[in-house]
Amino acid sequence: MPAPVYIVRHGQTDWNAEFRLQGQADIDLNDLGRRQAAGNGRSLARLIAEPQLFDFVASPMARTRHTMELLRGAMELDPAAYRVDERLKELNFGDWQGYTAEELEALHPGSTRERELAKWDFRPAGEGAESYQMLLERVEPVFRALRGPAVCVTHGGVMRALFRLVGAATKEEACALAIPQDRILRWQEGTLEWL
Repeated sequence: MPAPVYIVRHGQTDWNAEFRLQGQADIDLNDLGRRQAAGNGRSLARLIAEPQLFDFVASPMARTRHTMELLRGAMELDPAAYRVDERLKELNFGDWQGYTAEELEALHPGSTRERELAKWDFRPAGEGAESYQMLLERVEPVFRALRGPAVCVTHGGVMRALFRLVGAATKEEACALAIPQDRILRWQEGTLEWL
């Protein structure tokens, strides 16, 4: 893909700060998250000379939509002029959503160790729960369909899946990646680079 795609993780939420598995729980940004979103918008304004040529797409969750709106506002663009794609939602943690690892271990001893042994392919209990591999299969068509320059606001799990999709990380590496909320990932010509 010769045209750049800039991928941004949503800004911080209170659940991020508490290390809770957020998944598809619709938690909004906190104050730091709003500052991170606006800061990423200012960075993109410096990187993108002609934003009108870009496709802006976000996960439909509140934290990603608000990140996109703050980001676009910081770029002096109409905050509402973007599209959403349901497939860009975060990994569904099923019954684990809302819990910290410590809480899960107290409720279900050994469960977090089981996940650590094969994290990429592990699927928690509960309706709709997904493994990272299932997430990759869900988001791959979205990324493959991008034909021109784009800005995508999504989630940490989706960004881990992108590293696997382009062959930039093994399963184990992708699971262990730190995905910052105050930096931008550029995908261009098959290469991923943090800016």
